[in-house]
Amino acid sequence: MRVVIDTSSLLSLVRYYLPFDKNQILYNLFESKVKSEEIIILDKVYEECKYTSKGLVLKSINYLNDKKIRVKTEELLPTTKFFNQLENQFINGAIRNKLTEVEFENRKNAYLESADSKLLLFCLKNKNLFESILYVVTEETEFSNDNKSFKKLPAICKMLDINVLTLPDLINTYDEINLIISDKN
Repeated sequence: MRVVIDTSSLLSLVRYYLPFDKNQILYNLFESKVKSEEIIILDKVYEECKYTSKGLVLKSINYLNDKKIRVKTEELLPTTKFFNQLENQFINGAIRNKLTEVEFENRKNAYLESADSKLLLFCLKNKNLFESILYVVTEETEFSNDNKSFKKLPAICKMLDINVLTLPDLINTYDEINLIISDKN
């Protein structure tokens, strides 16, 4: 299995899991998975991490600062089909109706340069190239849209037939991790 992970999942890892990882088992496992390219870090996700929560992810997971582990996305270009889907299926219709053509074009162009768009384009380009199944790991839910112009990553992945996992589901797939919660009464 290979996964491409989004910013929200890395932030959740840092905030909710690593503080309890006293022996750095999870930290080291993620490092080995990133270095072996089982967990793929896109350059756009890295860039987002710089500005999310004052760079908390990059301060906490310092191996992400190694340029060699990041996958470049500048050559991931949308197809005509992707453009059409972006304009007709991925857009939040209620928001679209309130936008002028110029506002819509600006938001569409910004989305095409976003980490979410690059995650989708990476998966579309590579989902049949790997020997194992490719997943997007995200903490976003399919149904909430936060009044954003475009639908959430899991909803778009569903339309594109891209597999999705949450961070807890990903961690659960790793036999190297045994989370034991003890009841000390």
